[in-house]
Amino acid sequence: MAEPRSAGGSAHLGYLPTPTTRLERLFPGARVELHAKLDLLQLSGSTKERTATFLLKGLVDSGGLEPGGTVIESTSGNLGMALARQCAVDGYSFVAVVDERANVAACRVMEAYGAEIVNVATPEDGNRLRARIERVADLLEERSGAVTMNQYGNEDNPRAHHDSTLPELVDSLGGRAPDHLYVAMSTTGTLLGCQRAIDEHGWATRLVGVDSVGSVLFGGEPGERRLPGLGAGIVPRLSELASPDAVARVDEADMVRGARLLARREGILAGASTGAIVAAIGRDLDRFHNDEVVAMLVHDGGTAYLPTLYNDDWVRGEIDAAERALEVPSRPNPFARHG
Repeated sequence: MAEPRSAGGSAHLGYLPTPTTRLERLFPGARVELHAKLDLLQLSGSTKERTATFLLKGLVDSGGLEPGGTVIESTSGNLGMALARQCAVDGYSFVAVVDERANVAACRVMEAYGAEIVNVATPEDGNRLRARIERVADLLEERSGAVTMNQYGNEDNPRAHHDSTLPELVDSLGGRAPDHLYVAMSTTGTLLGCQRAIDEHGWATRLVGVDSVGSVLFGGEPGERRLPGLGAGIVPRLSELASPDAVARVDEADMVRGARLLARREGILAGASTGAIVAAIGRDLDRFHNDEVVAMLVHDGGTAYLPTLYNDDWVRGEIDAAERALEVPSRPNPFARHG
């Protein structure tokens, strides 16, 4: 397993190994062991801290980023916070290109680290991601010497999860690979890195990519999405290399329900992508065999989502099927397909 960049001493410079915990209250009576890897405990609050570490190191090692240089990257929030933080401690300037769906709190965090925020208006076709990527290209032409990580096609993105995320998870399970692993998808870097580690070691893990309804990943139909953190409006190059065993598409009402269920039953305040994972596991719970090990990533924390995901008024005004989203669950598994 690769060591974090901080292994030599200063623990705040890169990503940190994170613990895995067993969830025994989320789905009472479940016949499987459910484990969650708590990457919300990274210093920037998400698993993108790993991605940022590997992206920066790769760019520096290749000579693409000079001392004191400028990094420009499209972000919906989490990678931007991680890059802003790491660029600050390494002496680089960081420009985050965001759209109107970007989390306001995430943008304030980036600014606190000294980042410049460039906002992109929603184009007529509604494809915000494409608009952000095009704006990055324009800025690279305008700013001499600036570089981009291109997280959507950069091999250092999946390498972060091949080298760190999945090996840490398996180590925490006593060397046993999970029978089922659920990860959220946007760039698909986490998914692809985990897939490569599974294939390399010959593990029999069933890998499930969790996506948002309205995302075009793996043949999804494009549609309006309000919650950032998962899904994509274009097909990233990395996704063309990935082949999950299953894709679980979750609507935003169930993302809200999943995140709130995790908070109220396990005391873990997580973001929308983790809410989607909880819903996906709940839907699959009856298909698992006795004593199987099911693992999930808690990709990010929920504090930045307090004005949206955890705000009843916002949910009522923005989310389809708001009544379902705000339902206080009484059943052990509110996502059971028969109920």
